[in-house]
Amino acid sequence: MEIKSQSSVWKDGIAKEITFIVTKDCQLACKYCYLVGKNSKEEMSFDVAKESVDYILKHEYDDFFATESVVWDFIGGEPFLRIDLIDKICDYIKQEMYRLNHHWFNSYRFNFTTNGINYNSEKIRRFIEKNSSHITITITIDGTKRKHDLNRVYKNSNKGSYDDVVKNIPLWLKDFPGAATKVTISSADIPYIKESVLHLFELGIHEVNINCVFENVWKEGDDKLLEQQLLALADYMIDNELYKNFNCSFFDDTIGKPLDVALSNVNWCGAGQMLSIDSAGQFYPCTRFAQYSLREKKAWKIGNVKDGIDNNKLRPFYTLTRSLQSSQECMTCDVASGCAWCQGENYDAADTPTLYQRSTAICLMHKARVRANNYYWNKLFRKLEKEGVIEEGKTEIYKPLRINKPC
Repeated sequence: MEIKSQSSVWKDGIAKEITFIVTKDCQLACKYCYLVGKNSKEEMSFDVAKESVDYILKHEYDDFFATESVVWDFIGGEPFLRIDLIDKICDYIKQEMYRLNHHWFNSYRFNFTTNGINYNSEKIRRFIEKNSSHITITITIDGTKRKHDLNRVYKNSNKGSYDDVVKNIPLWLKDFPGAATKVTISSADIPYIKESVLHLFELGIHEVNINCVFENVWKEGDDKLLEQQLLALADYMIDNELYKNFNCSFFDDTIGKPLDVALSNVNWCGAGQMLSIDSAGQFYPCTRFAQYSLREKKAWKIGNVKDGIDNNKLRPFYTLTRSLQSSQECMTCDVASGCAWCQGENYDAADTPTLYQRSTAICLMHKARVRANNYYWNKLFRKLEKEGVIEEGKTEIYKPLRINKPC
């Protein structure tokens, strides 16, 4: 008996993530987008990218870069608007890693998240073919046409982008069999969660990673609507045995328990371990600390391509733990495990310019997810127990379930 689990991320937790903000432009103006300062003027040059690569590879043995693997990430806006630049940067990265006999040459990936609109262009096709053994591409599609087009609209218009994206999904899945998409939930589109996840399954996407936006956009009653949608989705997936071949990240058997004490001394987010570079050659601990990502606060720079990384500006990130930025209520919450945050949003939403004030805008949404999650796994457990797949009272023999029976 198989239950499809969430795919592992390449070298998760052991690869250095280096992000080039190659453009702040995008064809879309998604209504929930955290990039509040998108524009068509701030474009990275090859000279800035080259100088950044040179600095990074030169400091191979510095503590900050002393990882066995690397992910070279390219974002926007929409990164593939700059495919010519990206192609040139990637060629230079490969050339220099080889020339320097850098240990990353044997363990690297190029990573992209794209809106998928121009995925079938000739230049992108050639780029993918050239880098096929070292590339990961995620196309973001939010579900059904009405859910997707509710938020993912073209800039300067209210025209939805669904039709222009969905036509490229078969080609993307041919290039990356088993690829996952990312779905974002905001207040307005909660009623369409169930139909959207099932629609994505029908398109041939077997793994749907889905999350609520971290910003404080939620209205009274949204948590109840979320729970209703997830309960309906849980029933459909279990009754139709979709769990064998499909995975929705909202249903995760590791969440919704009291916090493991060991986790109080770690941070949920990787900010401070990553490096993000903008068109001016400024360094950030994560893209969410660049100015175009912030509504209220000033950008948090940790250096630049000329002077390198200033470890004093990174120091606050090294001391971040769950306990130092969470309230006692969060730390002792009965369903604390799996309750996520974005470090950049914590900073932007804080009362002062601090990293140590955790935003709790998604608290009720997390609790609603946990209630639906418990329902999903307990219903699935009973079904498998009834079918004799697992022996009654011995759930430990099927470890991926880890079910807490209801009281």
